[in-house]
Amino acid sequence: MQLKNLKTKFLGRNFIYHNNLDSTQSEIWRLIKNNNIINGTVVLADIQTDGKGTHGRAWYTDEKNNVAFSLYITPNCNIKKLDGITLRIAQIITKIFKDQYNIDLQIKLPNDLVFKGKKVGGILTETQIVSEVVKYLVVGIGINTNKQSFNDEIKNIATSIKNEFSINVDTQSFVTEFCNRFEKEIIKRINSVYL
Repeated sequence: MQLKNLKTKFLGRNFIYHNNLDSTQSEIWRLIKNNNIINGTVVLADIQTDGKGTHGRAWYTDEKNNVAFSLYITPNCNIKKLDGITLRIAQIITKIFKDQYNIDLQIKLPNDLVFKGKKVGGILTETQIVSEVVKYLVVGIGINTNKQSFNDEIKNIATSIKNEFSINVDTQSFVTEFCNRFEKEIIKRINSVYL
């Protein structure tokens, strides 16, 4: 399976789709450990059974057609070049929703996407750093685009695009658009054409 309308040089060119997976973030780290991954790999899951949030929290993706994906980049750059990268990712995501759906999401620092104070999505940025050089950048993004039922633990603090706006977001189109925009940001930061 390939992402349609991809305009990138490397990001998302290797696209791995799972109907059901414990965690896209965990899967990328497994692929790294097994030396079985290439730069720009994107892993997308329709259902995540053990999704990862920040500080070890769970991220629930128990209904289909929500956004749950992780990406892998080998920047090989000084860590300073990636300063503020999580905020920049959040800004790219909010710009996509504004441009394509006329939806205004807010950013709650450091890594949450919210609407009217309720969490809609989150970003998990992990790195492997050797002597201040970032070897691996692994970014997980989860967005409640289609989720309609929330358990008691989170129903007062979480919501979804579907619940708030009654629209359908095409998951793969969103991932494609994110890759198209985020690759430009990464290349600009590390001054590399990658090819």
